[in-house]
Amino acid sequence: MIMTRSPLRITLGGGGTDLPSYYREHEGFLLAAAIDKYVYVNVMRPFTQGIYLKYSKLEHVEQTDEVRHPIMREALGMLEFRTPQVEITTLADIPAGTGLGSSGSFTTALLKALYTHRKRHLHQEELAELACNIEIDRLGEPIGKQDQYISALGGITCFTFHQDDTVSAAPLKISMDTMFDLEDNLLLFFTGYSRAAKSILKDQQIRSQKNEADMLSNLHFVKELGHLSIDALKSGNTI
Repeated sequence: MIMTRSPLRITLGGGGTDLPSYYREHEGFLLAAAIDKYVYVNVMRPFTQGIYLKYSKLEHVEQTDEVRHPIMREALGMLEFRTPQVEITTLADIPAGTGLGSSGSFTTALLKALYTHRKRHLHQEELAELACNIEIDRLGEPIGKQDQYISALGGITCFTFHQDDTVSAAPLKISMDTMFDLEDNLLLFFTGYSRAAKSILKDQQIRSQKNEADMLSNLHFVKELGHLSIDALKSGNTI
């Protein structure tokens, strides 16, 4: 039995500049922090052949292409199970649609569990890129790369999204006092509402590809907020 967990995240500046529609023209940058709320994935080999999936729904199918859950289907297909005999169970500390990157966190946890189950090691950056490949390239979701990368790397991390689709990551170096102040002064509340970000991100993608001045101006400003957040945290300013 393999059990993995992947952290959820908050963005401290630069969110939205990690979409290909922006960074392939202007280079993206953001600061993100992993938090102590997680998505959990359990993978084991059941006693009988077949694929058993337990998430918000239950599935029992014989072949990978019969799986209804799109991310699970693509992840299982990536490993090319010849005679599928696997059981996957997922849990989370928070509901989906709360804006904390749960989809990317789930994908990284799932891939880590499946590859470990098959005795194959993945480096953090490789794990993040495989998760991006599933969600962005295979499934065509209009999302960025920050969720997969912060889930795989953790910490408080600066990300630069280059025009050639590569990603550079560097942990933010701040004092322990600043870290404790940040933890003490950050509060998250669940309002009882959830939403899918896809429609918002799809609109951003379309408008960015059309080079709409207002959209690009907003994203340039948001990217600058990422740099300002770094300066504030390095100086110990958490207010």
